[in-house]
Amino acid sequence: MKRLLTVAVFIAIVLAQANLGSGAGFLIYEHGAAAMAMAGAFVSIANDASAIWHNPAGIAFLKGTHVSVGTTLIKSSSTMTLTQPPPWEPQQTWKQKSQVFYPSTFYITQSVGEKVTLGFGFFSPYGLGASWPKENQFRYLGYEDDMKTFFFNPTVGVKLTDQLSVGAGVSYIYSTVKFKLVSLIDNLVPYTGSTYDVPAELEGNGDSWAFNAGLLYRAEKFSLGINWRSSFNIDYKGDMSLDTSPIPSNFRPLFPTKAGGETTFKFPNIFGVGASFNVTDALLLTADIHYVLWSRFDEYVVTFDEESGMDDLVTKEDWKNAFTFRLGGQYTISPQFALRAGVIYDQTPQPVKSMDPLLPDADRFAAIAGFGWKLAKNLVLDLAFHHEIFLDRVSPNRDIYNFGVVNYGKSTYEMTANLLAVSLSYGF
Repeated sequence: MKRLLTVAVFIAIVLAQANLGSGAGFLIYEHGAAAMAMAGAFVSIANDASAIWHNPAGIAFLKGTHVSVGTTLIKSSSTMTLTQPPPWEPQQTWKQKSQVFYPSTFYITQSVGEKVTLGFGFFSPYGLGASWPKENQFRYLGYEDDMKTFFFNPTVGVKLTDQLSVGAGVSYIYSTVKFKLVSLIDNLVPYTGSTYDVPAELEGNGDSWAFNAGLLYRAEKFSLGINWRSSFNIDYKGDMSLDTSPIPSNFRPLFPTKAGGETTFKFPNIFGVGASFNVTDALLLTADIHYVLWSRFDEYVVTFDEESGMDDLVTKEDWKNAFTFRLGGQYTISPQFALRAGVIYDQTPQPVKSMDPLLPDADRFAAIAGFGWKLAKNLVLDLAFHHEIFLDRVSPNRDIYNFGVVNYGKSTYEMTANLLAVSLSYGF
């Protein structure tokens, strides 16, 4: 019984990461409205303070002081339809509860002399959350989660020549996790077929360090950039609490009401290369290819407090490395106003066998549009809207409803997302 409880509570201690990001998996790549409006194809442009995220070499070309603040409102819509429900369950489509997330950014850069610029960035590139009706069939895998990462990223950019620059930075990362599920406890009394749904909650945190670096070459009409963000591991430690009131009182002492657990979660390397070209004085075209090394996320091992009596749990994920392709453009109507647009194709790194309601990922396409508006001499407002469509995908939901050769838990997922970003930048 303790083993069953262990699996039910910690099957997704780290998959409490979230079901939506704007990069496949749970990577959020939107960290500046100007860049987002051009589909994030910004590695070779990097001409505002958000270069700290997109390519730190770009800040070397920023003179004086530049400050930028912004946020991205993210609203997702996900449905899960059982394709072959169990005979004891009705045909049903579950809809994820409506939520709005708003990962925010802050950047500041300051030039020091003619060749060096210092910068600092704050952003949240991994996370978000999922919330499904508590009564859904897969509540034992989890029905609600929330995960956040906070990056604090000091950076330096150096001009090697008038056209070539390099940049690098280090990030301190703090992350929090909250997770809710229902534990299924059964066969407490032999031959009765009695089952009990026991609510469980997990809350934990961890931190880590990471690095980033970039290279940028700018000619009169052509630019080329390279960006790298390092992998890192976060050691999460959490406390679990169980509401054992549904269990008959004479069996409650068999189950802990509190227990501690810990696991190490592996985040990916991100490599990006981009090129941009000024077709005319008004028209700029840009393209990026990003390669994310999700294969680091092969498994995770959860270790429990010795006094809990729970066995360690090894969960296989077997994610694959994946590409993202970004195309964008900007048309400058006047010195005060520019229109932007772009498209994205993002490959999922997730094998179908690893899908479940907490993280149902799929290949996705996105269309983006926005504008930049100079409100005053040194003040710029950037706005971007991003519509994202996931390809429908059928998941076995980790085979928790397998009966012989029949998987009654197989489901079709349909997902979309809308993002609205705004940034306000000031230079002096």
